[in-house]
Amino acid sequence: MNVGSGLDDLIQHLERTTRLQRGEVERVVSEILAYFSESAEEFVARRHAELQAEDHKNDAIFDQISVELRQRRFTAPEFTPRQIRRLIYG
Repeated sequence: MNVGSGLDDLIQHLERTTRLQRGEVERVVSEILAYFSESAEEFVARRHAELQAEDHKNDAIFDQISVELRQRRFTAPEFTPRQIRRLIYG
């Protein structure tokens, strides 16, 4: 993993406060960043495929995904300055 700016302090903190070595900490941080960078659309497609592979029916899958979506945090889309302005002022 290429440690970006702002993450080196986190990596060092985790090295000091856990028994993990730097390479292990970097891998964990990389996994966490990947987890939180998944878009809602990517999550829905992935979970649908996983639940189908477990032989769940679509009605049950849709209900399960709906519940899971409310419990997850997703990456915000990239907004243009105009879109940000419209979010603030309507």
